[in-house]
Amino acid sequence: MSGVMIVTGGSRGIGAAIAQKAAETGFDVAVNYARAKDRAEQVVAAVEAAGRRGIAVQADVSREEEVVELFRQCDAQLGPCTALVNNAAIDYETSIADAEMERIRAVFDLNIMSVFVSAREAIRRMSTARGGSGGVIVNIGSIASRYGGLPGDVVYAASKGALDSFTLGLSREVGPEGIRVACVRPGITRTEIFEASIGIERAIELAEQQTVLKRICEPEEVANLAVWMCSEEASYVTTVIYDIGGGR
Repeated sequence: MSGVMIVTGGSRGIGAAIAQKAAETGFDVAVNYARAKDRAEQVVAAVEAAGRRGIAVQADVSREEEVVELFRQCDAQLGPCTALVNNAAIDYETSIADAEMERIRAVFDLNIMSVFVSAREAIRRMSTARGGSGGVIVNIGSIASRYGGLPGDVVYAASKGALDSFTLGLSREVGPEGIRVACVRPGITRTEIFEASIGIERAIELAEQQTVLKRICEPEEVANLAVWMCSEEASYVTTVIYDIGGGR
């Protein structure tokens, strides 16, 4: 396997695991980050240790112009991307009765609008109808879209529900242009998103109580599935939503 992958939100958690796994399987990787430059550079070091090229690119992907610059930087330093993983996301824990519209918009700007713009930029480079050689887009969703999320997580769950629909519609649109599209939906995973809400210990407890496997998911397990989707082994796989929730 070889190619160039862009991972949004690649400095930590699932994104970092995907970047490292991608390098191990032959991808050069553009690691996008918003603020954690030091952590993004650590991920790049891991990519390079695997024998591949890596770059860290700062961009707030909720802003269109910064997404465009992210792809431009990738073009210039690694070449046009052949795989895009839309991983960047934020949570906003609130009851709807107490929700602030500004914060709801921030969730949708990052969790959904950034995906539209990133996919647009990727398609312009991948599409066989536009001179490209094809590619893969993987969206990192959440099983919260299936059941509405944990208490107080309706905003996040709704944004991930929109991501499911976007995945299915986009795959039909760009499949004839050589682009495969999938969504990977993790369940309760050991990531920092819980540290600002229920706490990682509570997340572990919920995973033990609510999953068939009785444990929390590790970021590397999500990475295995996402990177496989970008491989030639998955060359006939598209228009799919994969749950990786331990049977929750």
